[in-house]
Amino acid sequence: MRIENSFIPVRGVGETTERRLWEHGITHWDEFDGSVVGETLAGRIESFIDEGWDHLDRGDVSVFADRLPAASRWRLYENVRADTCFLDIETTGLDATRNDVTTVSLHRAGETKTLVNGRDLTGERLATELEDAALLVTFNGQRFDVPFLETCYDLDVSVPHLDLMYPCKQIGLDGGLKAIEGQLGIERDLPDIDGREAVRLWHQYERGDDAALETLISYNRADTKNMKPLLETVTNRLHDRVFEAACATR
Repeated sequence: MRIENSFIPVRGVGETTERRLWEHGITHWDEFDGSVVGETLAGRIESFIDEGWDHLDRGDVSVFADRLPAASRWRLYENVRADTCFLDIETTGLDATRNDVTTVSLHRAGETKTLVNGRDLTGERLATELEDAALLVTFNGQRFDVPFLETCYDLDVSVPHLDLMYPCKQIGLDGGLKAIEGQLGIERDLPDIDGREAVRLWHQYERGDDAALETLISYNRADTKNMKPLLETVTNRLHDRVFEAACATR
């Protein structure tokens, strides 16, 4: 499903109205003809479509991210797949005012980079890595990863953000990232390492164990890379449930 199939970013259009449009064959912006809804709402939709094409031509999905509920931002992915950045962080604790970020991994266009505290992990480097991303994808990053980075590095992360935890819940996938991967059969290296072990590995590295850092980096990179197949599974399932199911009733 693409943004051009969506009408809920329009003020006054909820899921019920959007579904009614789809059921009447208006499944794409190009098919909107002012029917099905009232004149005032039709005018809003037409204005939204005109402005929407301009945003898409620039590769800017921020206006749609701002207007979509968190659980519906999966609709952004297909439009900016090539410029999507998957991000995950490791920290020494849960309080950004007292604890530190140890590693940050970013996966984009098939490549994964890991920034390490004390080496190349700086606010400037993070800002540079994120500035070209059209969409940022995390798991529980809305509540944890992004606020943690903003606090520790005085950043303002303004990239449109899709937190995978919310669309996962929509299709009954609950729990942490590793638990959901297990439900879907997504395999990973180092399956026995968890957040507590990640903290221990960092402290071990601080005591001079470089191998511990390499293990921590591998764990952090797996968290980041595995979000891509998870997102694609989730978007496919939600596409079928939300969009195809409505179109099938025509």
